[in-house]
Amino acid sequence: MRIFSNIQELKAAVGEHLGHTEWRTVTQEQVNLFADATGDHQWIHVDVEAAAKGPFGGTIAHGYLSLSLLPSFMMELFRVDGLAMGINYGLDKVRFPSPVPVGARVRCGAELVDLKGTPSGYLSKIKMTVEVEDRPRPACVAETLSLYVPAEEATGDA
Repeated sequence: MRIFSNIQELKAAVGEHLGHTEWRTVTQEQVNLFADATGDHQWIHVDVEAAAKGPFGGTIAHGYLSLSLLPSFMMELFRVDGLAMGINYGLDKVRFPSPVPVGARVRCGAELVDLKGTPSGYLSKIKMTVEVEDRPRPACVAETLSLYVPAEEATGDA
């Protein structure tokens, strides 16, 4: 994990790759729970027998399941100290170039693309790439936006 002591250290890292997470295995149980949570029970995700005969040779994770892993990947990659809070601000761009077969291992790499001051705090853009082990194309590439509020700005002290 990379630790930034304050927002200025994070600003100095714009343009840098922040590292990679550990590999994680995507399980059928995760996929089934995600299907239950979202109501997306498409057979390519949850019907093991039918999916074995389908285009992917087995069940695959939902694209949005890959996307939903980004916050936990981010917490594994880096931390910024001296913040009152960090807020998920949204996404600029998301793509799912290839599927994640159930049982495959995934990890995430991140690049700090931008960090700019706003009246509410500092808005970061981080390009996150979810890789599938032994696959040439990533499963998910997303530009995440986070708003970081330094502790002194949140309390009104400056």
